[in-house]
Order: sequence, then structure tokens, then C-alpha cells
Amino acid sequence: MKKFFDIAVKAARESGRIQIERSKHIGEVRCKGDINLVTEVDLLCEKTIKEIILKEFPGHSFLGEEGGEGGAANAPFKWIVDPLDGTTNYAHGFPVYCTSIALEAEGTVALGVVFDPTRNELFTTERGKGAFLNGERISVTQRENLIECLLATGFAYDVRDTKVDNIENFTRFIKRARAVRRPGSAALDLCYVASGRLDGYWEMKLRPWDSAAGHLLVIEAGGKVTLFDGSEYSIYTPEILASNGRVHDSMVEILTRTKS
Repeated sequence: MKKFFDIAVKAARESGRIQIERSKHIGEVRCKGDINLVTEVDLLCEKTIKEIILKEFPGHSFLGEEGGEGGAANAPFKWIVDPLDGTTNYAHGFPVYCTSIALEAEGTVALGVVFDPTRNELFTTERGKGAFLNGERISVTQRENLIECLLATGFAYDVRDTKVDNIENFTRFIKRARAVRRPGSAALDLCYVASGRLDGYWEMKLRPWDSAAGHLLVIEAGGKVTLFDGSEYSIYTPEILASNGRVHDSMVEILTRTKS
């Protein structure tokens, strides 16, 4: 597993280097939807990560946000990559973005790496070995009451067109928690729960690359990750609830409350 880990870190750092280098000249920005952006940097970072990983592990498969699947089909090892999580932030010069890389082994996420190049923060984890920030062990908070908690969430790109828009959840939480933030990077939101900067996070309509690395960081930092109703989480389900564990039931109660 050490070689897998080392290559993931190498790829994440190289992606981050590109992001910083290109931050003042990001090139063409295209729309995948009305408000869903993709930049030249997204594509370049994914291409670079894919080359680094598949050069070392040509028998592995690859799932990236911008390029879909690649590598060997039906391989026991699958790399799940968001080359630039927080593209809208990046395109606007708002410094909250990262690269997220996870390795799934036989259907279970075995390691995760998230690199924030603006702060030179490297979040890493291997299943069963804890969670770390720049090599120092991290853990979730111990707060037990929502009124003391700082939470985060996000809104899907179809927020303008759907009734399943997360706004009612946001309203409920902002009335129960100390505060709610919307940073714009699911991977970093999960890292911040793991490192104690946030007490909880929820979001809907995510894809595997958004949460594969981050959810394992939360678990290995002592937190809890489920679906909104408290049932078992999978990176292939679109909703996620992550917390320090102590306020999890309170968050479930809000997310599952029957609408009037």
C-alpha cells in the first residue's frame, strides 16, 4: 500500500502545482451546464494525474470527473479522482479548491489524499491507520449540541431548476446551528470535518469523486458518515451526512423531518 500512497501524493501535489501555476491564466472556461464550469486546468490536471498513476499501475482502472473511466476494465483497483474540486471557486479566483484522489480496492476505499495547494495542506488517510494533515494526526470535534456547531453544505448545479434543492435543509440548520458555511468544495468540507474545523457537513447529488477520499478521512478521524437517514453510506449514492458522531443523530432528525 505504501507505493500506492506515495504515487497518490505525488499526483496530488503535481496537480496542485499546476493549479497554482495557472491560477492567473486559466485559459478557456467552458460550461457543462448553466453554472457548471470546466477549465483547461481541470483537464490538464486530470490528464497529468492519470498519466502518473497509470504509468506506475497500468493494470488499474481510473475514474475521473472530466474524462470518465480509463485504464484496465474490471480491475480490482480503481483510482477515483477529482482533479480540481471547486472549479467555480478557481475560475473566480476564490482560493478554496483542491485535488482529491482515492484508491478503491475490491470495492472498498483503501486510501485517500486531498491536497489544497493554496494553503499547502495535504490531507491523507489509509483505512485503519488514522487521518493526517501534513503528517500530523487529526481528529473530529467533541461538540454535542448543534447550537455550538459550525456546519457546511453545498448546492447542486441544478439548484435553479429542481425542487430537490437543499434550501429547506439549509434553512433548518441555520436556525439550529451556530453557523452554516458553503465553501464550494465537497472534498475540503469533508477534510474540515475530519480535522475539527467543522462539526458536520451534508450535501446531496454528489458523485464518487467528490467524496471518495474525504469520507474515509472523516471515518479515520473518528467521525461518522451515513446517508441522510443514518443508513450505510456508499460513495455511489448521491447524498452524504458526515459529522463528529456526537451530533449525528440531531442532524439525521433535521434531514429526515417530514415536510409540512
